[in-house]
Amino acid sequence: QAQVVESGGGLVHTGGSLRLSCEISADYIPFIVVNWYHQAPGKQRERVARIFDGGSTDYADSVNGRFTISRDNTKNTVYLQMTSLKTEETGVYYCNVVHKWRNYWGQGTQVTVSS
Repeated sequence: QAQVVESGGGLVHTGGSLRLSCEISADYIPFIVVNWYHQAPGKQRERVARIFDGGSTDYADSVNGRFTISRDNTKNTVYLQMTSLKTEETGVYYCNVVHKWRNYWGQGTQVTVSS
């Protein structure tokens, strides 16, 4: 069954690090772009990082220099390395895969940053 599965969330203190993983079904490869979104409690989803199939990346200003998006083609997985985490970055992180101009979403992974 084609799917997108996030993992790696958890509880971390302010300033800590986490690495999120997005495992992508082979049915969605090659993709056009993979996005990581953050949804804080009571707020809309916001994109924090993306990686295009050619390898180029970009980041929201708020995370630039602290988050790194990367991919492992052998595992069909895209990662989001998050460092120097802030309390306002608490929320659910979603992986979004754009394949043949259709959007596919995972179920999300919870990240809690405590002070």
